Amino acid sequence: MTVTITKASIGKELRDYTMITIAMVSYAIGWGIFLLPNNITTGGVAGISSILFWATGIPVQVSYFVINGLLLAAALRVLGWRFCVKTVFAVATLTVSISVVSSHYHAHLLADQPFMAAIIGAVFCGCGVGLGLSSNGSTGGTDIIAAIINKYRDVSLGRVILICDVIIISSSYFVLHDWEKVIYGYVVLYVTAFCIDQVVESARRSVQFFIISDKYEEIGQRINREPHRGCTVIDAQGFYSGKDVKMLFVLAKRRQSDMIFRIINEVDPHAFVSQSAVIGVYGEGFDHFKVRTKKAIRNKD
Repeated sequence: MTVTITKASIGKELRDYTMITIAMVSYAIGWGIFLLPNNITTGGVAGISSILFWATGIPVQVSYFVINGLLLAAALRVLGWRFCVKTVFAVATLTVSISVVSSHYHAHLLADQPFMAAIIGAVFCGCGVGLGLSSNGSTGGTDIIAAIINKYRDVSLGRVILICDVIIISSSYFVLHDWEKVIYGYVVLYVTAFCIDQVVESARRSVQFFIISDKYEEIGQRINREPHRGCTVIDAQGFYSGKDVKMLFVLAKRRQSDMIFRIINEVDPHAFVSQSAVIGVYGEGFDHFKVRTKKAIRNKD
């Protein structure tokens, strides 16, 4: 299989790795500064590492790295090397980040306000996980399981992680012997799942445009060339005037809306434009269909 390398693909990869780095630093701040010092459990491998740290004193970065290494080796065939390479990078970045936070930051923030520590830590962790998943990487652990399920089924990433992590947080009672800390862990889990869904879904949201303009060809060419989105020309007719017109139909990511509006304004400020949000867009350049085929159902049976 030949891989074509272009400036656009290199730029996208660099952007992904930059966002993954920011995401892992965010997660390390939430975990290492707000949750771990206050004995509040988070989910996934981070939660397991926290429990091992409280029980045995093993540094969290050591157990986190080892467990994720085993999970990634098992998931390589399912998720593909591209996802796993970015996830390995994310796991390594988080391991280094949490090591730096643990060794250089010793202040105990919100020691007398564990609920606030749980909320703030969960926001940092949830935004970090969501940003990592949006950039085709993850923090590993239950994120890998969620990514596998989401690859084949249209299931909320946050909900999958929520279900997988309940057992981990509940088991922290056997180490901490404090149900209040377990409840704070549930709060962390809910807020983290909510933030993951918000970040991931905001990155996937799409919009559609209906554009009526005498300069539709120039507008369509600009949209093809700059945001790299396809246009469909629809023959239409004004009901009142009876005039035949050409209407452009465009589907794009929400973040590309400003660029499309700028193009329309530069080419034809008097164009008639309708923009609306869409629930889902599937196909080339957007999401993939996530349905169970009859063959898959037969194989399962």
